[in-house]
Amino acid sequence: MVIFETKVEGVSAEQLQRFARRAQALAKVAGEVDVLVSGNRRLRQLNSRFRRKDRPTDVLSFARTEGGDIAISADIARENAIRYGHGVAQELKVLVLHGMLHLAGYDHERDNGRMARAEARLRMRLGLKDSLIERANVNGRETASPQRPATAVRRSRKPAGSRSTR
Repeated sequence: MVIFETKVEGVSAEQLQRFARRAQALAKVAGEVDVLVSGNRRLRQLNSRFRRKDRPTDVLSFARTEGGDIAISADIARENAIRYGHGVAQELKVLVLHGMLHLAGYDHERDNGRMARAEARLRMRLGLKDSLIERANVNGRETASPQRPATAVRRSRKPAGSRSTR
């Protein structure tokens, strides 16, 4: 299920849901995956609660035994779409794919490029030009937008029974 708490002009829940299902199948993530598209305030709350980082981030993933939840900042997606010269729908898809790979067990901070290779392969199959991992690292370090500090994207585990997308 895709939930837009923050509307994104020109992108429907159905359109993003179709893409998410395709990405989920290609990433081999079993179970149900819910995607929340919200604002920076909500992503900051989630990032603070589950990662102890008091700032918004572009995408968070919360794995369950099967499936999981992905939370995306519509605000950062809009900024990045402008920065990288593509539409916000494209940016949301880049973030969904990245989150889906985290749900599949990948961790780009610790896997010596394994996730980056999987992301590159799947983005070609899904028709995406940009890679979140590739553009997040310039000269071996994270980049940051002028308005906010650099944000890491990590697979996060929720305590049993908690839900981040509701």
